[in-house]
Amino acid sequence: MKKSPAILSTLFVAFALGATAQDKPPLKLIATTPLPKLVGDLEFFAPDIKGNRLFMCAENSGTVEVLDLHTGKWLRSIPGFKAPHDIVYLPETNNLVVSDGDDDFGWAYLLSGSTYKIIDKIKLPNDVDEAVFDPKQKLFYIESGPAQPDGGKTHLINIIDTKNFKLVGTISLPGKSSSAMIVDRAAEKLYVNNSGTSEILVVDLKTRKVISKWPLAGAKNLNGLGLDEANHRLFSATRIPAKFWVLNTDTGKVVTTLPCTNFNDHMIFDEPHKRIYITGTETATVIEQRDADHYTVRAEVPTGYRAKTSILVPEVNRLFVALSAKDMSGKPLVKPGTQNAVKVYEVLP
Repeated sequence: MKKSPAILSTLFVAFALGATAQDKPPLKLIATTPLPKLVGDLEFFAPDIKGNRLFMCAENSGTVEVLDLHTGKWLRSIPGFKAPHDIVYLPETNNLVVSDGDDDFGWAYLLSGSTYKIIDKIKLPNDVDEAVFDPKQKLFYIESGPAQPDGGKTHLINIIDTKNFKLVGTISLPGKSSSAMIVDRAAEKLYVNNSGTSEILVVDLKTRKVISKWPLAGAKNLNGLGLDEANHRLFSATRIPAKFWVLNTDTGKVVTTLPCTNFNDHMIFDEPHKRIYITGTETATVIEQRDADHYTVRAEVPTGYRAKTSILVPEVNRLFVALSAKDMSGKPLVKPGTQNAVKVYEVLP
């Protein structure tokens, strides 16, 4: 049967619109903020929405950097730390909690958001690293080594009650270290990418005990985590191989996998846009969620060398990516003139 010109025209327009939507980049670079005084690794972020500030831990520079939340412009540097890793901003008190640690020390600091002075501190075990905040219970979970050296058999999650800045408990985990954590508020569970044992651990937050272990077959160097609470799907990224994993949180079974950016570090689930952003070296992998079980790689967005850590701030429709392009001596890792920086991307429909 012959198609009429009107039908053919309609099909052509529909195809063209579909192709345009697919080809349209999901992220648009709108600013790059050079940070020439910083060296080594740039770590995690925390936004202050009302105050229009973005805080970032500069681990090897021993500072917390303050940027403009809309433009990414550098505002100031906060000294007083040795190796800050992770941070949370508390709008109720205009304070921040910072995890700070290395092989031979560990601290949690309470920092004033008004004066930028340290108000209080809590001694933690050595090897303090990443953390995650539970906004429902107001608890900050900070990873560290064990209370006493045990040859890498165990490590701890230290629980800080941010309402009164007190250490209220610990969770013991197997293996030397973890690399990412995420809180399932509905299920009251903590999911942990356990790099020490190459598996995902499930912690019951009421009993503070490990209740399940989910191995990722053939994978090593587990890093970023994301969570779709509504659909009971957990997302993980590994470096060896460079792969994105989807797991069913009811069963722990792997639903599907996709390739992703190399040397990945951080992952974010963008629920309104049904996307996952995975930041690593050179590119950010953008994955589209078609439904709970089906995913496609939408784009590999150019970022930069060792562009690992990142944060999505939906309130300003921005994705911030940190580039750690210098070694700890300040020497560029790629080519002369390369600087540490933060790139700012607008999230497009």
